[in-house]
Order: sequence, then C-alpha cells, then structure tokens
Amino acid sequence: MAAPKTQGAVARLKERDDANLIGVGGVDREDSNSEDCILEPLSLPESPGGTTTLDGSPSVPCIFCEEHFPVAEQDKLLKHMIIEHKLVIADVKLVADFQRYILYWRKRFTEQPITDFCSVIRINSTAPLEEQDNYFLLCDVLPEDRILREELQKQRLKEILEQQQQERNDTNFHGICMFCNEEFLGNRSVLLNHMAREHAFNIGLPDNIVNCNEFLCMLQKKLDNLQCLYCEKNFRDKNTLKDHMRKKQHRRINPKNREYDRFYVINYLELGKSWEEVQLEDDGELDHQEDKWSDWEEHPASAVCLFCENQAETIEKLYVHMEDAHEFNLLKIKSELGLNFYQQVKLVNFIRRQVHQCRCYGCHVKFKSKSDLRTHMEEAKHTSLLPERKTWDQLEYYFPTYENDTLLCILSDSESDLTAQEQNENVPIISEDTSKLHALKQSSILNQMLLQ
Repeated sequence: MAAPKTQGAVARLKERDDANLIGVGGVDREDSNSEDCILEPLSLPESPGGTTTLDGSPSVPCIFCEEHFPVAEQDKLLKHMIIEHKLVIADVKLVADFQRYILYWRKRFTEQPITDFCSVIRINSTAPLEEQDNYFLLCDVLPEDRILREELQKQRLKEILEQQQQERNDTNFHGICMFCNEEFLGNRSVLLNHMAREHAFNIGLPDNIVNCNEFLCMLQKKLDNLQCLYCEKNFRDKNTLKDHMRKKQHRRINPKNREYDRFYVINYLELGKSWEEVQLEDDGELDHQEDKWSDWEEHPASAVCLFCENQAETIEKLYVHMEDAHEFNLLKIKSELGLNFYQQVKLVNFIRRQVHQCRCYGCHVKFKSKSDLRTHMEEAKHTSLLPERKTWDQLEYYFPTYENDTLLCILSDSESDLTAQEQNENVPIISEDTSKLHALKQSSILNQMLLQ
C-alpha cells in the first residue's frame, strides 16, 4: 500500500502519531491516546463534489449497516462509518458519483472480507491489547477502487456532455441581461454573447459551459446581494457596486472560486484535475514538444520531373535532368518569357495536366499512355514547343494538378537564375548632370579625368 496516502489518513485520526502503516496482514503502530482523542482531529471533506442521485433513491445507505443518510448530507455518513465501523475513505472529493461508489462497495464487502480491500491502521499499538483498535483505509491504491473511480468519472463526463449538447441545441432559452435588463429568447449563446460584447462581461465561450441556467442564476443572486463577482466584496447599494465593477474592471468572475468549476466542461475531463492543472499540463506538453523539435534537421523533399517519374532532392538537379533527358530548359523559358513566380506555377500546372491527360501540348495529339506521349514529344522535340501564353496563363492553372507537387514549392522567384549579362542589362544607369562643367570640375569625382 502507498505510505503517503495512509499516513495522511492517520494524521486525521489522532493528534500525536508515530505509528506505522500496515497492509492487509496488519503491522503494529505506536500511539497513546483514548478513543475520544482519536476522533477529535478527523477532517472530513468540506464540500464533497460529484454527488449524483439515482431516480427513486434520495438517500445513501451505510456500507455496513441499514442506516441511511440524505445524499446532500454525505458528511454525516462518512462520520458514521468512521465512528461506528472504523472505515476511512480517502480523497472523497475525487469520487465523481458518491452514491454509486457507496453502493458498489456495500455489495463487494458482503462478498469478501474488508481486509481484502483496505489497508489496516492499528491505533494505540503500545497499549494493552484490549485498548488497541484497527481502522480501515479504502483508497485508490487498490486497483479495483481506482478503476471504479475512473469509470464513475467517465460516466459523469458522458452525462455532462449530453447535458451540454442539449443546451447547445436548445432554442427555448429565456434570460435577462444582468446589466441592462434586456430580455433574450432563443439560444443561450445570444445572451452570453450580448454580455461579452456590450458589457465586457465574458464568462467563456457558450460551448464550454454546462448547466448555464444554474450558472446565470448564481451570478444574478450574487449581484442581487450587492456582491462583486470578482473580488466578492459587498457594497451598500447597486450604484456603488456597478461603479466599482466598471472602474476596477471587475466585470468577470473570480477564477479562484471553486464553486464555478462545475459549470465548465474542462473540469470533468480528467479525474481529480481542475482546469488550471489541465491547462498547465497542456502548456508543459507544448514546451516539451518544442524541446524535442529543437534539434530537428530538415530533409529536402523530392520533386518529380514534369515528363517522367524521376525525382530529385534539389531543383537544380531536376533542372539538369529535364534538360538532359527531355530537352526542356525551364530556366531558359523563364528567362526568355520573363516569368514571375505565379506564371511559373501556371506553366507547371498546365504541363502537368497535359501530361496527365496523355496529350501533347505542342501538337494537341492524345496518346494511350504516358510513355507513348513521352516518346512522341522527345522524337518530335515538342517538349520545348510551348503554346501561346494565353493558352496556359489562365486562372484555372493556379490550382495544382497534383496536391503534393513539391516542385511548386521550390520554384525560384529571384533573379539569381539569370545570367550576369541579363542582370546587367536590367540595371538602370543614371548619369551625372554635365550641363555645368565648371561646377562639375570642382566637385565631381570625374574631375581628374576631365582635366586630363
């Protein structure tokens, strides 16, 4: 059994405790307190969560006897089981459905001894044998208990999602704005979006909220009691409260108030985790992913030839292949026609489509296979016989023929592919003004050349 959980339970059972936890078999602990002192420091859950009543079952029975307690008063049941039956249930707040949890263990304890499921805590182990006592700890260290808690959590999540979906589709919602008293009918999102847009009061996206009516009623009740929703201070009148919330920008709910957690779906996603813990895990996972990708090395994607299945890792190698194997010089065509990036894209997509359809774009003859088309174009030298620009420079060729055409991603839009002579021809030269030779002789850098 896990020491931290059992030691935590023992701390609640007595004021002074140097005892040792024992498992199913039992191991001595040392203590020197009476029964009254043992029960005095017990700390029961203040507001146990996740209690869901079953139809026709307004109360919850004791695991061991016929005593019944109202579902809303589960603290009394827990205290009863500790005092009368020496049973301590660990982490009750993490039990999604307390009633079903109790009913399950009530049945199991009739089938097998309690020591098969619980850790045993021996109290007053140094006292005489008749003064010693054993307490039983039921916690999720036991695999069966852990599985039960997880299944109850899944069932509750399913019910919450069904409720959320019903609210999302509901068109009979009726609500009044808490700030301007405007009435809204239809879907809950209309009211929530109005308060966010008109009054800067945002409680979250409508699709992330469940039990919306109860949520809004709770908020309205706080405002009716002249309580600020964020700092939760009380004020003497409504005008003072409104001025405070407006000036302090307190038109929002207090994120540290746990009574709001049950209205957000994220708090039902994982057993025992609040939205803050889930968010921190998500942020940490992103940071971890960034660390994993920090040493990532890019491997160049292969581009496929326009006319055959040959692939090359760089566009330079592909250019060389198409020129040597198919007498098609894309760089030369780009230079001669002055093609920019988008025109190159259109040309490539045009050629891809013609080849895919087994049609020669030079003579418009269609062939039975791509190999027949390739043989014809190479023999007739039609690979470099492009049709008029208006044929392929069309909007329809902005769309790729093949969705994974890597060639489109590595086409060059720079002038580095042009020859040095072509680059020089395009560079404008601005001469100096020679109308005033005297001033030119005094200040021009050509002064010495002119003097010569």
